[in-house]
Amino acid sequence: MKAFVIGNAALDETLSVEDLPRPGASIFGRALSQDLGGKGVNQAVAMARTGLACRLVAAVGDDPRGREIAARLMGEPVAARLIVLPGVATDSSIILMAGHGENAVITTRAAAAALTPDHATDALAEAAPGDLLVLQGNLGAQATGAALRAARARRMRIALNPSPLQDYVADLWPLVDCAFVNEDETAALGGAKRLLSQGVAEVVLTLGARGAALVRAGGRIDVPAAPATVLDTTGAGDCFMAVALASAAMRGVALDARALRHGARAAAWTVGHAGTVRAFPDMAAMRAILAGD
Repeated sequence: MKAFVIGNAALDETLSVEDLPRPGASIFGRALSQDLGGKGVNQAVAMARTGLACRLVAAVGDDPRGREIAARLMGEPVAARLIVLPGVATDSSIILMAGHGENAVITTRAAAAALTPDHATDALAEAAPGDLLVLQGNLGAQATGAALRAARARRMRIALNPSPLQDYVADLWPLVDCAFVNEDETAALGGAKRLLSQGVAEVVLTLGARGAALVRAGGRIDVPAAPATVLDTTGAGDCFMAVALASAAMRGVALDARALRHGARAAAWTVGHAGTVRAFPDMAAMRAILAGD
């Protein structure tokens, strides 16, 4: 099987701060890292490093940032198709990393929002039944809806991480098989039971230092977080989702506790390293993680 990720591509700049600023505050920060990022890129690269065949479609501008993203992706095992949009600025992110381990992400989305429904549908032209579609919340409503409907028509499995949250997602849950949401997103969406009542087959709750939970109509499976020394939490949630999905896909099973444990170990590796994509486990480390129970 193959995984298809349609999402955003960005360059990330992470700043270390003592605490996240209050409104009106001016604070000092320290440059921590500059790296390839964007939730779409993060999930596609992490998934491809597990050994799962993965294709990425994302939009960039005809500018230096877009060309740098293309150059960096050439070194990754993902099959990337970057759609160059003249007159549109490539997306970028500023990540504020607080000393207590929490972060805040500010991302532009001009390129991601300019991805059209035709782009999204064309991205799945070679998808087959049983293949996996992975989406996030950066695309526009029409492109996201088109991708979901095209995937459903091809009998693909669909996973959605609706971050950043947009209002339009409320109408799309019947098209989603698996939702990955953190605690704040879960609360904003009315809880895991509400998502299940709207047609989502399963919900994965990411709970930070408390681990993760897999919630289905028949019950709940909790998995603890893996031990970690936290340096930089950027991208850890994306890595968790990608590795959990890949673990289950490559074993030919539904998401299970083992998949969540694999995701947790990959996320623990990530938070112990600075950066975004470069903080993810490399292919050798991914193989060792996936070999575990």
